[in-house]
Amino acid sequence: MIAIGPLVPSDRARWQELFEGYNTFYERTLPAEIYDEKWQAFQEGKAIHALCARDEGIIVGITHFFKHPSTSSQDVCYLQDLFTAPEARGRGVGRALIEAVAQWAKQQDCCRLYWHTKESNETARRLYDQVAEKTPFVHYRIVL
Repeated sequence: MIAIGPLVPSDRARWQELFEGYNTFYERTLPAEIYDEKWQAFQEGKAIHALCARDEGIIVGITHFFKHPSTSSQDVCYLQDLFTAPEARGRGVGRALIEAVAQWAKQQDCCRLYWHTKESNETARRLYDQVAEKTPFVHYRIVL
């Protein structure tokens, strides 16, 4: 049975292990201080938020998200990171985490939950195509 809930201080090592896995998938390496900074922010729960999925007490998935204003609607929620441990994939962990973030966003009076993924992330996209609408928008960025 998958249980969704907040991260607690004793989850620090497992959270970082999963977040490092997520960043490796996206071909990024973060400095240690970023992990420390984000962990602290998740513990404060003010600007950015995190949830985890547990299976028999073991964290098997994480998600990071935040609420932000929109110029054309009520506030919206951005699901920035979602990662499931490889051994737990296909068991509803990702879906449960998305549903939990959607519920949080509703409680925060957000009118929309959205996220991005690599076009080539076929495994995740199979789930995303089931739970959300794929929009026609193209993503641009400038790295500063």
